[in-house]
Amino acid sequence: MRTTSPSPLDDAGASARPADRWTSGAVPAPSAADRARAIVHVLGAYVALTKPRIIELLLVTTIPTMILADRAFPSIGLVLATLVGGTAAAGSANTLNCYLDRDIDQIMNRTKRRPLVTGEISPRAALVFGTVLGVLALGWFALVVNVASALLTGGAILMYVIGYTMILKRRTPQNIVWGGAAGCMPVLIGWSAVTGSVSWTPVLLFGVIFFWTPPHYWPLSMKFRKDYAAAGVPMLPVVAADTLVAREMIAYAVAMVGCSLLLVPVAHMTWVYALVALVLGAWFVWSCISLYRRAADPSHGKLNAMKVFHASITYLTLIFVAVAVDVFLPF
Repeated sequence: MRTTSPSPLDDAGASARPADRWTSGAVPAPSAADRARAIVHVLGAYVALTKPRIIELLLVTTIPTMILADRAFPSIGLVLATLVGGTAAAGSANTLNCYLDRDIDQIMNRTKRRPLVTGEISPRAALVFGTVLGVLALGWFALVVNVASALLTGGAILMYVIGYTMILKRRTPQNIVWGGAAGCMPVLIGWSAVTGSVSWTPVLLFGVIFFWTPPHYWPLSMKFRKDYAAAGVPMLPVVAADTLVAREMIAYAVAMVGCSLLLVPVAHMTWVYALVALVLGAWFVWSCISLYRRAADPSHGKLNAMKVFHASITYLTLIFVAVAVDVFLPF
């Protein structure tokens, strides 16, 4: 029971207490700018899960294939619809790959900064995100493009997530050979988006990417072989001598060139494309031969496998640019 009247200071003190809270060591409320930066950071982490650099390379092959299928530039609406669906599908497969490989990603220096390893995104959130992206991609293709493209897209996601990530990657040195077939699917999807079906021309384009994949990826595996060995992933450069790997790269590169040249009679390409394909192919095969020479005899110089890796990206980009440009040549 209070025996004195309240002091005016009591009310003043009570009203001051909330303000005192921020001056007595408590954490200040985040500003609008801080919240915006946090949102941007989280969004960036989700984008990183989709591996956008890989998606860029896949889309490079899609547009030229659509141009070849249409023998002109397809409608902008169809191209954009295919690219949106393809981006979502690839993002789904890559995100689910990150989810399934999070245990080995934390071991490898090349992947230890991925969002699931750093804790920026939880495994549950990544699983939901990847699944939703895949469902949206399939629905988008079925409703906006056509059913054939939707079915091929579903097959591509399953090939990468189940075929490569879950079955092949940790079990066989041939993992990237057969698992890499998922990365060839954009040409079939792009062709079917225009025509509603598949023919021998996109199959040959599929073959170009299929045979290109080992000499593209194995040089990267050479550079990071210690990472793959520590993670228990039997990439061919981890379990075989560099000379053997280089020989196989040469064989795959020759088969790749063969597929690119078969397009001339099958897809009725001009002599300009034939010449470009021959020159580009010879250059890339020689890059693989040079790698073999360095592997067999160190006196030829350091292995420098990444030189072949970068050359492979240049080759694939230019050969598909040639496919697109050839359609518009007046011959």
